Amino acid sequence: MSKYLLMPIVAMSAAVMAQPTVPIEGKWTNPKGSVVIEMAKCGTAYCGKVISASAEAKADARAGGTPNLVGRNLLSGFTPDGKGGWTGRVFLPKRNMNATGTIRAVGASQLSVKGCAIAGLICKEQRWRRVG
Repeated sequence: MSKYLLMPIVAMSAAVMAQPTVPIEGKWTNPKGSVVIEMAKCGTAYCGKVISASAEAKADARAGGTPNLVGRNLLSGFTPDGKGGWTGRVFLPKRNMNATGTIRAVGASQLSVKGCAIAGLICKEQRWRRVG
């Protein structure tokens, strides 16, 4: 078979395999259970807005320069990365800054959420679990 005939088949197969397998819509909580976000469509991407936070999480955010944690998007602009995950921006309320982010499914009810700042030199990863 000619390589020109195989190219569309290979491209279609890669596109099907590269789609994220676990839906990220819904409510998720951080490892401490101190913050709950709701992931939903925001335009053509997905965003995670804080819908509840503990008093300690709110105080930590305020001390870092983020006055209103509830209602703030912690995750924004997340789109499929072509490798089965998602890429976008992560807001770090304790530092009042944005970082590049990735989301990967860890089973059906957990997400690995990773944010990297300073050109990827400083990264932090958390396991968020589905709630409600």
